Amino acid sequence: MIPSQSALLTDLYQLTMLQGYLAEGMEETAVFEFFVRKLPDRRGFLIAAGLEQALDYLETLHFNDDEIGWLARTKRFDDRLIDYLRRLRFTGDVDAVPEGTAVFSDEPLIRIVAPLPVAQLVETRLINLLHYQTVVASKAARMVLAGPGKLLIDFGLRRAHGAEAGLLAARAAYIAGFAGSATVEAERVFGVPAYGTVAHSFIQAHASERESFVNFARIQPANTVLLIDTYDTLAAARMVVELAPILAREGIPIRAVRLDSGDLAALARDVRRIFDEAGLRDIRIFASGGLDEDAVAAFTGAGVPIDGYGIGTSLTTSSDAPCLDCAYKLQEYAGIARRKRSTGKATWPGRKQVFRRHGPDGRMAGDVLTLADDPVAGEALLAPAMRAGRRVGPTETLETIRARAAAQLARLPEPLRRLESRPAYPVEVSARLRALAAEVDRRTG
Repeated sequence: MIPSQSALLTDLYQLTMLQGYLAEGMEETAVFEFFVRKLPDRRGFLIAAGLEQALDYLETLHFNDDEIGWLARTKRFDDRLIDYLRRLRFTGDVDAVPEGTAVFSDEPLIRIVAPLPVAQLVETRLINLLHYQTVVASKAARMVLAGPGKLLIDFGLRRAHGAEAGLLAARAAYIAGFAGSATVEAERVFGVPAYGTVAHSFIQAHASERESFVNFARIQPANTVLLIDTYDTLAAARMVVELAPILAREGIPIRAVRLDSGDLAALARDVRRIFDEAGLRDIRIFASGGLDEDAVAAFTGAGVPIDGYGIGTSLTTSSDAPCLDCAYKLQEYAGIARRKRSTGKATWPGRKQVFRRHGPDGRMAGDVLTLADDPVAGEALLAPAMRAGRRVGPTETLETIRARAAAQLARLPEPLRRLESRPAYPVEVSARLRALAAEVDRRTG
């Protein structure tokens, strides 16, 4: 079993730096921020996700006896660090953008204020948790925008990069607007509705396709969704027409059929025609099999009669943009603003806030990135999440986060709702922030 909450889920250099900080007595307050430097191609926005798991991690952070014992036995670290880690807890402050919020480049998703060794140590796991769910939620949001009104289901666990990734992908996709997931554990842990039908093996294992349909309908009378492309899709659709009145007399409605292969557009049109001619207009058509937002958009634009989609690999791997150019950087230490000036990776110093303006139509009109104590007109995005190591207020429900994401998508400027190239969303850097950066540059020479 992989201990997903182990404090040892970090990079070795975090512990090496901690030993150096302790040796030099560098334990004053540090401020770190996590942000995305540049949006991937074909991403006009991101949907922030993963904060709940990040706060869980911080709130429960500790090294247990087994981990301390193992570290001591490696002989890599001195007794001072081992004793420090034994007592380590997160007692700092956190401000963050609420999950489900649309965010853009250079905007901090989370700010950590804590003693330098602790704020440094948490970097790896925080990036790990925030990065992945933000990647998947942003991918899922594109699919939601590509198929308005369509039932979207996460089918991606089996090709996710590990169990935790598959589970968190189900959560992130639900935040972005998916109706549910095939991952059963996601319903138990997060309350994400579970969906599922059968595999082709279920059809093949029976003596006949008809027998498999009847068997499944009788064991799942409230959720009869028949997989009809194992052999001859159109022949199976006609068989559904034949079985529908028989099963109806048993009180079993056929709710939908699933297509998983072939020319999905042509097959969906033919199946829809067969059902409609038989008066079975209530049977929905669900499609799966190697789909992404481009396929969903193409089918929707062409009026293909597909009512819902199961999205797997392209969702949980975010196949076209599997990672973000993100960073967790020191912005202040011991009350003094700090700034990285590396070419292509320069940062804006100090504790920052993002203010969002909206136009007369209610859509997002532009953001201002500025210092946290610089009042600017607009909606402040970062809000208190933890103080002194404890959460501020009750934990948000997933439904609240999901509703926020839906509202954010509705308020996106129209160009950002499209899948293809679009003008960049305006994020202005304030005069005060630019002045602070210049001051830090003069000081660090």
